[in-house]
Amino acid sequence: TDTSVLVNRTLNEGKQVLFEGAHGTLLDIDFGTYPYVTSSNPLAGAVCAGIGLGPKKIDRIIGVTKAYTTRVGEGPFPTECEEELAAKFRTQGREYGSTTGRPRRIGWFDAVIVRKAMRLNGLDEIAITHLDVLDQFDRIPVCVAYERNGKRVEEFPNLLQQLADCRPVYEELPGWKQDTSSARRWEDLPAQAQEYITYLERLLGTKASIILVGPSREQTILR
Repeated sequence: TDTSVLVNRTLNEGKQVLFEGAHGTLLDIDFGTYPYVTSSNPLAGAVCAGIGLGPKKIDRIIGVTKAYTTRVGEGPFPTECEEELAAKFRTQGREYGSTTGRPRRIGWFDAVIVRKAMRLNGLDEIAITHLDVLDQFDRIPVCVAYERNGKRVEEFPNLLQQLADCRPVYEELPGWKQDTSSARRWEDLPAQAQEYITYLERLLGTKASIILVGPSREQTILR
């Protein structure tokens, strides 16, 4: 069918429409880590061109990020963990490519990447998934910036070689070492897990309106 006609007619009738993007921001062919990208624009703005919709019709954009960082395939990855540590994430988080089945590369939460995603997508809020995977750690580092040639880097580099030269600047938070998979409300989360989420909110300057503590629909906390 003509999706442009269908979607615009639905919106004009006062109904809600949800668009779900594919791939992550850094796989964008224009703003991603070229050449390690996909062949399209997976940014929020591409919804308009892909569907045939005016940009004023989109009124809320939610960015989805894990409680840590992952990548499939090649390319620089500043917060990447050693394999022994990555395996702990991979087992509980089911970190394998959904299409290829390849093991995902794992790293600690990278706020530099998420800040870029917020800027490029115009995010109103974020959803944080896989929080339960962090249940197993005593201390949880968060990458707040990079260091390159002795200088602090706050924004994600445009050039791949510059990114390859960057090293993460970490701040550590206490872990909670408790099972969060049964939490259904914000109040059910351990104090340290709440602290981790609110720390990320302050760091990013946006609210985490959705938190997931497992793979099932029921394991979703709405704030």
